[in-house]
Amino acid sequence: MQLPAEAVAATVLIEVVRISALPAKRGVAYPGRVVAHWAGSEAADALTLIERLPGSEQHRCGFSPGWSIRAYEDSLDLALFEAAFCFRCHEVRMHGTAVPPVLATQFFDADTPPAQALLALFREAAP
Repeated sequence: MQLPAEAVAATVLIEVVRISALPAKRGVAYPGRVVAHWAGSEAADALTLIERLPGSEQHRCGFSPGWSIRAYEDSLDLALFEAAFCFRCHEVRMHGTAVPPVLATQFFDADTPPAQALLALFREAAP
């Protein structure tokens, strides 16, 4: 999976969000409870894991994401990007000032070890 490289390099903090609903419109934050903050090597490791997600074809489920991450730089003002993950349809939707349109919608193989490891990290964040 491709993440916006400059944003990844600038990321110092990741919020992990347990999504409770879809946003009212595209491009706004996914509603839900922030269940964890990852910084330093924890954030870097998570981003590396996400970048290792192998591509996949789209599966139909209607996009019902359960988790998202929001990446922040030093200022912690606005998120550089948010990526919402649906492990049913294998889709990731990203938005934010650092996300070019070509990266906004991607598909990953949710049954692979990297995807299962990411899902385990999410679940550990919100037992």
